[in-house]
Amino acid sequence: MSRPSTPFSHLGRAAYCPRQLHYAKRRDDHEPPPEVEAVRELAFRYDELRTAADEEFADLPLAVGPTTYRANLERLTARDDWAELADPSRRDVFLRGRDCHGTAHKILAGDPPTPTVVSPGSPPDRGVWEPQRVRAVAVAKAVAWEREREIPRALVEYPAHGVVRTVRLTTRNAGAYRRTLWTVRQMDGVPPRVRDSAKCAACEYRESCGTKTRSLKTLLGL
Repeated sequence: MSRPSTPFSHLGRAAYCPRQLHYAKRRDDHEPPPEVEAVRELAFRYDELRTAADEEFADLPLAVGPTTYRANLERLTARDDWAELADPSRRDVFLRGRDCHGTAHKILAGDPPTPTVVSPGSPPDRGVWEPQRVRAVAVAKAVAWEREREIPRALVEYPAHGVVRTVRLTTRNAGAYRRTLWTVRQMDGVPPRVRDSAKCAACEYRESCGTKTRSLKTLLGL
């Protein structure tokens, strides 16, 4: 008997915290809020915003100032895939792979094509956060399954910063994807609480979850 397909969004939540996925599923809470959509829309305005005046940024959900944002976008123009990033051949493409399904926010034309995941958050200093890394691998694998060809990488875009990062389908990244997929498939009931983590403070389900966080002073024994 075939296993049910797993949504990309479930993988992202489980990579962050399996308990978060449990509460999201219980509330049937899978649609992104309007503020997330507003940030994602920036990913389709790069060329326009690269030369926009300061006042045009006033009502946009940017995480950096106009000067920094324009400079970040200017750096993106040096990429070989800049034209497709700014004006993708395909956007909001529904994919169904062997194990997972969901939406690729962009699929950049090329040989091979490159799918992207658009994140509303902030990037780490290097690379991408684990939830986005796992989701990017899932999206790339779904494109590979549909097109019956290898897709060696995906991109993660952080449009509130004008930053784009690459996720390659390395053994390490594929392993993180497989572990997370296994976690989602094995979930039965409420997963155990995580130990004190900075993740809890940022989680929208922290009150329902009941995981207690401690202050920095407590953690340091002060």
